[in-house]
This record gives sequence, C-alpha cells and structure tokens, in this order.
Amino acid sequence: MSVEILINATPRETRVALTDQGLLQEIYIERNNKRGPVGNIYRGKVVRVMPGMQAAFVDIGLEKAGFIHAADIMQCGADGYEIASPQPQPQPLPITELLREGQSLVVQVAKEPISSKGARLTTHLSIASRYLVYMPRSRHLGISQRIENEEERERLLATLTACAAEAGLAESGGFILRTVAEGVSASELLADIHFLRRVWAAVDRRIQDEGRGIKVLYHDLVLYVRAMRDLLKPQVERIRIDDRQIFDEVKQFASEFIPEIEQSIELYEEERPLFDVFGIEEEIQKALSRTVKLKSGGNLVIDQNEAMTTIDVNTGA
Repeated sequence: MSVEILINATPRETRVALTDQGLLQEIYIERNNKRGPVGNIYRGKVVRVMPGMQAAFVDIGLEKAGFIHAADIMQCGADGYEIASPQPQPQPLPITELLREGQSLVVQVAKEPISSKGARLTTHLSIASRYLVYMPRSRHLGISQRIENEEERERLLATLTACAAEAGLAESGGFILRTVAEGVSASELLADIHFLRRVWAAVDRRIQDEGRGIKVLYHDLVLYVRAMRDLLKPQVERIRIDDRQIFDEVKQFASEFIPEIEQSIELYEEERPLFDVFGIEEEIQKALSRTVKLKSGGNLVIDQNEAMTTIDVNTGA
C-alpha cells in the first residue's frame, strides 16, 4: 500500500487522515460549528470613523461591524505596494486621513468576534500555504523566528529569493517562510509559490470585478481543502472522500489550483465506513485511551484531573 489521504465527513465534523503503507501517520479533526471568519477577506463598507480611538468600524456582512485601528491600515504607494518605513514601528496617520464613512474597503479578519465586540480587521492581506505566507501588497521577505539555525535560515532565504524570481514574483509580493519550511527543497517552495499565485489571482479578480457592495472575496480554507494544500506530497497516490459534496468541492479546487492531482481523487461509496475499512477508527480509539502503546514496547499512561494532566512514560524494560 502507498501514501493516501482519507477524508471522512459527518454532519458534526470533518476528519482527515494521512496513511503510509496502511498505517495512520496524521489525523486532523474540524468541528463544523467551530469555523470562524479569521483569514477571510471581505469587501466592506466603513460605517463609522472614531478619531478619538484612531479606529473605524467596517460592515463586512457579519452580525457586528468589524473594528480596524489606524495601525492596521496599510499605506501603499502609487504602485499598489506597501510604503516601507525606516522606523520599525512608525506612527500611523490620523484615521480621518485614511478612511471616511461610506468608503469601500478590502479587509481581512485578523481576530474572531468576542462577546459584544466585532471582528478585528486589517488591510495587510495575506494568504498561507504549507511552507509560506504570501503578502501580495508587500515586498518583504521574512522567515519564522522559530527556525534558529543560522545556516538554514540563510539557505531558505536564498532559495526563496531564487524561486520567487523563477516564478516571476521577485517584485510582485512578499513572502514569509513558516516554521515547517525548515529543511524543505527548492521544488517544494516553488510548488507553494505557484499555488499561492493562482489563489491570489482568483482573489484579485474578485476584488476588481465584483462591484462595490459588501461581499466575501476569499474564504480561508476548510480542513478538507487545507489537506490538499498541506498534506500533498509526490508520494501521495490516492485521495479518498466519502461525501459527494466535499468530493465535488475538492475536485473543483484541484482543477483550478492543483490540476496535477485531480486524477488521484476518488469518491468512496461503499456501505462500510471509510475509516473502518482502513482501521482509522481503531487507531483513534487507541490514541485516546488512557494507556497508549508505543512501537518500542513501552507505553504512555495519561491521567487528567482538574488541576493538571499527567503523563507517565514507561519504557517497557
């Protein structure tokens, strides 16, 4: 057996499993009622400007208007890219010089709405892939601080610069290397860059073409689509999905952004549940049990109480 991605959907949750030679390697679970607007990009309308707070409220079609501070409004030059400041934390312009009531504004949700407060918004747009974060209105190249090895940091930045130039994006947006990029090859970074370019091209078309009304322009990816973005590797030979709607969405996403994997996607329609056929349910139950057996012969004993969770490691010696 080869490397496969299995996608199981129920009314309550979606689960994605990555298997290698029939053995569960990774499992991801997303509750359907926990999806929020963070990461979504909207065309909104400024409904109130608050000079005393250096902020404004923007209607983006949610229950409550979102909140944006002057510091979260990107100042762009005539070329449409962010104006670089010599100061690490420059003072923002007065909010009244940046926004006016009734103005149309493209924003991204940075933080979830909380209680009576609306979502926190920003005009610093970004789209993430497995290894990179793409900033279409910036020319900054950065790297996660969690990658500490200096040689690896230099290698990654040099590789990213070369890949961006090869993809024709050397002066067309900025990138940040994520922590999981440590050790990746140039071909993997280049594949991510091509993916991000296609996604942003689609978003940009919506920004230009869809009038001036309040509208969502980009939904941050749901779990089963993120799996296509983050888990796909050359070793993955098959993607099995047990839900017709999700199958159609994944096929559509693949045809638009990752056409090379479209033929690997299959709809699972057998009567026996997908996760039962591949032994995933059994593996999940083992992982959630109090005692977890390890390949080495040892085991973990996990106890949870009100004050703490304790993990006892037994070597099996």
